[in-house]
Amino acid sequence: MSPSVAPGIRPRFNPSPFYLASPALLLFVGLLLVPLGLTAILSFSVYDSALGVGQGYTIANYIEVLSDSYYHEIFLRTLLMSLAVTVMSIVLGVPEALILSRMRSPWRAIFLIVILAPLLISVMVRTLGWAILMGNEGLINTALITLGATQTPLKMLYTMTGVTIALTHVLIPFMIISIWASLQKLDSSVEHAGLSLGGSHATVMRRIILPQIMPGILSGGIIVFALSASAFATPAILGGRRLKVVATAAYDEFTGTLNWPLGAAIAVLLLVGMLAVILGSNRYIERRYAQVFES
Repeated sequence: MSPSVAPGIRPRFNPSPFYLASPALLLFVGLLLVPLGLTAILSFSVYDSALGVGQGYTIANYIEVLSDSYYHEIFLRTLLMSLAVTVMSIVLGVPEALILSRMRSPWRAIFLIVILAPLLISVMVRTLGWAILMGNEGLINTALITLGATQTPLKMLYTMTGVTIALTHVLIPFMIISIWASLQKLDSSVEHAGLSLGGSHATVMRRIILPQIMPGILSGGIIVFALSASAFATPAILGGRRLKVVATAAYDEFTGTLNWPLGAAIAVLLLVGMLAVILGSNRYIERRYAQVFES
């Protein structure tokens, strides 16, 4: 038990927690904040076709991105793709998390491993697997033609539909785990009380369960949106070179034209856009969640 402190006397400052957290803080600063700062500085540099990065600083890189309809289309495509992946992850993840929370041992552990299995495989291997499945002679088209559902192969490769499906498969475990963590705090007696008082299963789900698991849906949605907006391997392989997103556009500027300042400006704008969407949705959903919870 900690010693009592007399009224009016401020407790003595204990620096031990700061010393313990300093290694992680230094690692965070060195591996995240410093590279982001250098990228932001690089985005204001002048482009030199001979040297790559010239002398001086300018905002021309941002003006070019913000005023060019080509980049507007790329950013809009990335936003719509991320929103589609997030919505699909919520629609599929909520029922899966509810089923997982109601399972008994050892089935819960087995299905939890099945859900987490995609995270144990390299994203390149998973993406190449989807490329094989979605090809014109892949398993999906072969099965559809065999069953008579279609006469010609469906075009799924190099389309936004194929990229969205593959990204949902890659990222849905993050949504399920976030919702499942919130379900562990849910008191099952409240649900049974709602049913015993005459409420239907739909009403209990909408008025009792969903408001209480909303923090898990919010955190899972933020994770899925951020990871899908910054995804590179899956859109590059399944989307091809013509179906560009922001990550592949920045990569092309760095490696193709060697315009590092422009690529850095695209990356910074992607980060700013993600932060704006995430913080805005966070405030809106938390406000709505508070209103539902108070009612």
